[in-house]
Amino acid sequence: MTDTRESVDALVIGGGPAGLMAADALLSAGRKVLLTEQKPSLARKFLMAGKSGLNLTKAEDVETCLAAYGEAAPCLRPMIEALPPEAVATWAEGLGQPVFAGSTGRVFPEAMKASPLLRAWLARLAGLGLETRTRWSWSGWDGDLARFETPDGECRIAPRVTVLACGGASWARLGSDGHWTGPVGDLGAPVAPFTPANAGLRVEWSPHMEPHLGSPLKNIGLRAGALASRGEVVISERGLEGGGLYPLSPALREGAPLELDLAPDVEVQMLEARLRKGPAKDSASNRLRKAARLPPAARALVMECARPLTREPEALASLLKALSVPHRGLAPLDEAISVAGGLRWDGLTEGLELAARPGTFAAGEMLDWEAPTGGYLLTACLATGLWAGRHAALHDG
Repeated sequence: MTDTRESVDALVIGGGPAGLMAADALLSAGRKVLLTEQKPSLARKFLMAGKSGLNLTKAEDVETCLAAYGEAAPCLRPMIEALPPEAVATWAEGLGQPVFAGSTGRVFPEAMKASPLLRAWLARLAGLGLETRTRWSWSGWDGDLARFETPDGECRIAPRVTVLACGGASWARLGSDGHWTGPVGDLGAPVAPFTPANAGLRVEWSPHMEPHLGSPLKNIGLRAGALASRGEVVISERGLEGGGLYPLSPALREGAPLELDLAPDVEVQMLEARLRKGPAKDSASNRLRKAARLPPAARALVMECARPLTREPEALASLLKALSVPHRGLAPLDEAISVAGGLRWDGLTEGLELAARPGTFAAGEMLDWEAPTGGYLLTACLATGLWAGRHAALHDG
């Protein structure tokens, strides 16, 4: 087996948005950068996320943005302040990709897809001198050397400074497999276990629901524990999924019950009055259709979760405003859009340097933070990548 060794100025491990932004910061500071990626091409998860429309960030002020990160907000504050949502939009436009904000404030490139932005970014980085090596799988350290399994055998790199941007542990087929926790954990660096975030909810449906699989429940209210959201979910074969559900991940992960408000724009008293006006002999399905004005999928869900259905208007109105959906918890980790857990903040310096290994920095979903979808995930990956790269650039080695 070939075993080669070489020295480099700056090493970035991981070719997703955080790693590319760290490389950008290092190159912009005049450092020479080698970036390695275990997959055959860069930014695979980024490209997959952009297939249905690349949500770059959210058009809102820093304080509103930070609130989306929950307990991690104080730790992320300096990074988000250094690259706030408006700066993310400006960055994309600087790469020749105009952006626009949708009705909910979500910011997208006009091209919608991730590929044009990625091509422009990689062209910029190549112009700055970035060297990339794909199919290089990092396997840890041997003293000062970073070890890689490559198509040509084992290679060892002696970097003056390193940035780890190895991702979380969701979508392993795209490169975020969490294997880095082994060598990093061996250092004694504290790592919080990975758990799913922005994940579907597992519900065991009866055959009654089969005609409605794939149907959306639009503009509903959702609550789990102390968390609430409003949006759309889809009834899937395995349960429920969708943007309205994802902000509730922290509470659902802890086993909180899920409640749905199927008529969020109608006060309970008005809903009760509608139900009282309906013919007393109407079937349960007709009452839900005519008086409550629920679409077919919502009616089916009520019958699935609340049979036998009460005929008393007050009780039925209250039920429709807080329908309890029995569930079996979040979907498995590798089916989640993102994760909670990772390198704990108490093992990092303010510059995102590992206290257990000076000269090694970390960024992106490796860090212990989570956020709902809506541009927050990519914003934090870019912001922490920029922050780690800038601080790594100051390291002399």
